[in-house]
Amino acid sequence: MSEAMLTERAAEESPVVAQTDAQVGPGPTVVTLGCRLNAYESELMRRHAADAGLDDVVIVNTCAVTGEAVRQARQTIRRLRRERPGARLIVTGCAAQIEPETFAAMAEVDHVVGNAEKTEAATFRALAVDGLERVVVDDIMSVTETAPQLIDGFGTRARAYVQVQNGCDHRCTFCIIPFGRGPSRSVAAGEVVAQIRRLVDAGYPEVVLTGVDITSWGGDLPGTPRLGRLVRQILRHVPDLARLRLSSIDQVEADADLLAALADEPRLMPHLHLSMQSGSDMILKRMKRRHLRADAIAFCAEARRLRPDLVLGCDLIAGFPTETDGMFQDTLDLVDECGLSLLHVFPFSPRKGTPAARMPQVPSPVISARAALLRQKGEATLAATLAGFVGKHRTVLVEQVAVARTPEFIEAMLDRPLSVGTIAHAEITGVAGRRLTARLVADGEVRP
Repeated sequence: MSEAMLTERAAEESPVVAQTDAQVGPGPTVVTLGCRLNAYESELMRRHAADAGLDDVVIVNTCAVTGEAVRQARQTIRRLRRERPGARLIVTGCAAQIEPETFAAMAEVDHVVGNAEKTEAATFRALAVDGLERVVVDDIMSVTETAPQLIDGFGTRARAYVQVQNGCDHRCTFCIIPFGRGPSRSVAAGEVVAQIRRLVDAGYPEVVLTGVDITSWGGDLPGTPRLGRLVRQILRHVPDLARLRLSSIDQVEADADLLAALADEPRLMPHLHLSMQSGSDMILKRMKRRHLRADAIAFCAEARRLRPDLVLGCDLIAGFPTETDGMFQDTLDLVDECGLSLLHVFPFSPRKGTPAARMPQVPSPVISARAALLRQKGEATLAATLAGFVGKHRTVLVEQVAVARTPEFIEAMLDRPLSVGTIAHAEITGVAGRRLTARLVADGEVRP
């Protein structure tokens, strides 16, 4: 599943259909549905729109990961039209790219813009002078490059996202995203390093590398470098970067240098979110995934051997077509066998145009029940993980005045406020729901 999501809460675990209104004060309003990459591109569109003088405009950046995501997009568009009857409403994103006719048929929509066109400043300059056609959606499969986009900030001083890759060359049977994003294409390492250096100079202590399939980074570049090499270059050439994170990765594509960096680069944070989807070999084959159950277990064991403090999250789909009770049990068991702590559970939702939509479907009540069981399992494993932090010391990154994030991407409530973007030392004192509680340590001394 694509590297999918925005609000920090939604982004804790992985790609998710999440919504945020990206407007701060007067100017264009951008509503993001979907992934971190969408969030990144939403910020870019907001700036292009502002530069073009488009103040009374609403941009909806849609997601197409499931049929439910498209339904939510339509619902959001109708709500926004009621709330902003006089604004120009532009719909873009993966759902608009894949089925532009759906959104063009909505009376609430003024323009439908494709995924390639949405990042171009010229699109918004044309909008400002009424020179843009109502539907501007070209063939995304013909796009062969991803241009670096320089963004200095994201409305918070704690964390910034940097796009290193776009598109996907895989064809998982449940996923429509390759047809919304096009082929895999990488941003050159030098451009990535330059943007991260710019963000660090602007005061950002943490950067997240994001994309649709970031472990495919480099496959289209000269010499076909791998993601581990990019990570090494970033950390070597931006020594003032305090923290580097990876968004969702496909563990089967993780290269040896990436694992080595995980072991010996303390600035690479000990948290990975894995695209697992199922614990059943038969279901994995029917999904056309590129790994089997044993591969997932072996990867997690090796990653944790290299980085013992590692916290693992993953995407799991409940109720994929043909899934039996025994196959679902394999997925439940995988959570324990891999030591997964942060689960993002997707109840299977057939996506029109995918092979999985044509397979024998599991009844909806069964899908819902299995998703609920997986979420319960996730709550139990998270609780056990959180309990293991109590009494330990961690450096934490302050995201809100009294809310911080550990290196393992666990939220911690602080005993006193600090400025957003501060990296502080804290002792973990307890657990409060899905969060830790923490006491700031005087003089910043951290015990092992």
